[in-house]
Amino acid sequence: MSQPPPGRLVLVGALVLAGAWAALWAVVPYSPALLVQLWFLPFVGVLGAIIANTSGTGGGVVFVPVFNALREWGVMDLQPLQVVGVSMAIQCFGMTMGALRWTDRLLHQPAPEPGHARVGVRDFFTAAFAVLALSLPAMLLTQRFATLDQNAVLMGYKAFSIVLGCALIATTWTVNRHKPEKARLERFDLIVLLLIAIPGGILTAMFSVGIGELVALYLFIRHYPVLLCTGAACLISSISMLSGVIWHIENATLQWEVVLLAGPAAALGGFLARPIALWLGARRLKTLDGGWIVLSAIYLLWLNRG
Repeated sequence: MSQPPPGRLVLVGALVLAGAWAALWAVVPYSPALLVQLWFLPFVGVLGAIIANTSGTGGGVVFVPVFNALREWGVMDLQPLQVVGVSMAIQCFGMTMGALRWTDRLLHQPAPEPGHARVGVRDFFTAAFAVLALSLPAMLLTQRFATLDQNAVLMGYKAFSIVLGCALIATTWTVNRHKPEKARLERFDLIVLLLIAIPGGILTAMFSVGIGELVALYLFIRHYPVLLCTGAACLISSISMLSGVIWHIENATLQWEVVLLAGPAAALGGFLARPIALWLGARRLKTLDGGWIVLSAIYLLWLNRG
């Protein structure tokens, strides 16, 4: 089967996202006065999507702490369930654009530099859809039926994220520093991805972030190419958000003003993220991603300490 020309996939996806955004203006309720008050949200959307799509961790890593902070400071009173809902809706734009950009890169890879590896199309989609086969049902069932202590789960999850973030930084500068990247997805790593898929799906339902972060961090630690680590995680996050936001729409948890302002900005951030990630290079990208995961986790633990 012939491949689309470079950029065609991104262009078509951008037109679909633009159409969806225009349709939202026509069908959802919003307050013009509140739109003016929330003028700063496009900047949050761009920044969040750049961080999310360079790392593959999902925009909730940025949006959830930002919206929690805004609530604590009295700027915008989004309750926890609304925070998850708007984060998912924004990521439908940002992570989808990021996934399209990384998939386009997958289909048109340049020759790898020494020490780097070419990513197999089969490995990329095997990793993504094997995880989704388990994480999506777990996420959707959690949304509809689970009654878990959100604060307790958040504490455990973020503590685990700190461990993974530190492990990523440590392995980047020690055991993986001079090793060539893995050229093929190993069976052991696929099994581990399947093991983290269900808990990742549960976490994503509760916090709008989880499965993308776990997949990206694990593959980074195992020293796979950035394209596989970040690209597959972005694809997983995109499909998860598009599926998960349906429940929030049905249950009217979305603050549409936030989505209207931050959605297209997140798409722009998702578009810009891939060249930024490639410019940083694998080692600096992994170090920054690990540092962000650790610092954002510490902040969330502090914010929810009570």
